[in-house]
Amino acid sequence: MTDEPGTDGDVILRAVDIVQTYGVTRALKGVNFEVRRGKVTVLFGENGAGKSTLMKIMSGVEQPTSGHLELDGEVVELESTTHAVDLGISIIHQELNLCPNLNVRDNMFVGRELRTVRGSVDFAAERAVAREVMERLEGAIDPLTLVANLRLGQQQVVEIARALSTKARILIMDEPTSALSAAEVAVLFRVIRELTAQGVAIVYISHHLEEAIEIADYAVVFRDGELVASEDAANISPSWVISKMVGKEAEHDFSGHPREHGDVILELENLRVVDPNSGRVAVQDMNLQLKTGEIVCLYGPMGAGRTELLEALAGRQPIASGKVLLNGTDITGRSIKDRIATGIGLVPEDRQRDGLVQMMTVGKNLSLPSLLSFVKRAFVSRSSEAKDIDWAIKEVRVKTSGPGAPITSLSGGNQQKVVIGKMLMTKPQVLLLDEPTRGIDVGAKAEVFSLLFKAAESGLAVLYATSEIGEAMTSSHRVIVMNRGRVMREFDPLHAERDEVTAASDQLDPQALDSGVVQ
Repeated sequence: MTDEPGTDGDVILRAVDIVQTYGVTRALKGVNFEVRRGKVTVLFGENGAGKSTLMKIMSGVEQPTSGHLELDGEVVELESTTHAVDLGISIIHQELNLCPNLNVRDNMFVGRELRTVRGSVDFAAERAVAREVMERLEGAIDPLTLVANLRLGQQQVVEIARALSTKARILIMDEPTSALSAAEVAVLFRVIRELTAQGVAIVYISHHLEEAIEIADYAVVFRDGELVASEDAANISPSWVISKMVGKEAEHDFSGHPREHGDVILELENLRVVDPNSGRVAVQDMNLQLKTGEIVCLYGPMGAGRTELLEALAGRQPIASGKVLLNGTDITGRSIKDRIATGIGLVPEDRQRDGLVQMMTVGKNLSLPSLLSFVKRAFVSRSSEAKDIDWAIKEVRVKTSGPGAPITSLSGGNQQKVVIGKMLMTKPQVLLLDEPTRGIDVGAKAEVFSLLFKAAESGLAVLYATSEIGEAMTSSHRVIVMNRGRVMREFDPLHAERDEVTAASDQLDPQALDSGVVQ
């Protein structure tokens, strides 16, 4: 590989002996890392391995404790993200960094507005650029749409569009596809290949191993704050990545677990849900029965109605018609608080917006939904609260310095574990989870589903939504395929093929459209 400046494949950005500490925690331990022009370098590693920390340093979000960066062979100190963007370095963050009260156009250009010759903001030019980038991403989103009205996957597209609009030389993508459908991932990969053909360097972080290997030129593995392996993408496989990440091959498959289901605990009768933002019928005539000890997966593309269904069951969205029965009791009109009290808990899709209070500690986030259960004689029993918090941290295996640590100090995967743990602390009968492993590494995924199957053996009923076919096939007792708000088909993952399930999600089944029934 040549080292001549400007040549495709040469080193454009180098991190040298990077150390980053937070108190007594060493997040990075002398890391050396290279980014090459016109190539995709993929970073693998478990949550908390140091990947996102290094990317924050390389994009000007943070400054390293020691070590330095070299851009085009010259030492550079990135004073801020604005400074980094001026030098051609842009980042798509794992956790969305959008202003929900602004529209798509204003989010794309906030802090770097286009100006007219008179110095005023050129809104027309910004809108034209926003529309052009959206068309490139094949996202049918009007630039004047309020971000708060967009679904998580659409917000992810906006975040990607904002980074593309900077015309960066180095584009860092931290979990860019975590909320995207398969079709949107294909579009993003097309755009990535166009960018690398133009000489743009891509740094790509993903927990979707096969997907990341497909787009990679080089693969780098982090573990415990250190770069432990690097290889040409042509020479690696998912098993190689997993073994380097966790020290052993650790793919999870729960399809062989015993199936001992009890009585029907949750029943939906002709359920109809209308999206309050668009007026679109999100769920149409849904009939479903969920038994104690059963884990049922809702699988389907974006817009299938999975999120709307789960939010309606939890009380976050109104039910237009039909009934929700819990243990035979109609709870259709009850509030979120009442549903939690009766035994229904939801782990939402967007943990940052809906699952966590950013200014609270790990412990306070965990105990928040069940706080009233610790009240004795008008006072909160701190000893009982602390006992349950310690149980939850151990049960869901949260990597934290303790209950008093800020929730923002945790990696994305560990924050997701906190959201799951806090709902388990409410002692639910039915647990609803919307994309429960979004932003979680392979080792943590196994831990999450191991926890769910263990809880199911004790009688918990689980209904979760996922866009990952492998997850649906290996981590459920039943797979219900949805599309356009209706049930397409039901599968037993022990006797179904992946292609058969994915095909059902891409086409409309006339029989399913007539009934929408799953028994």
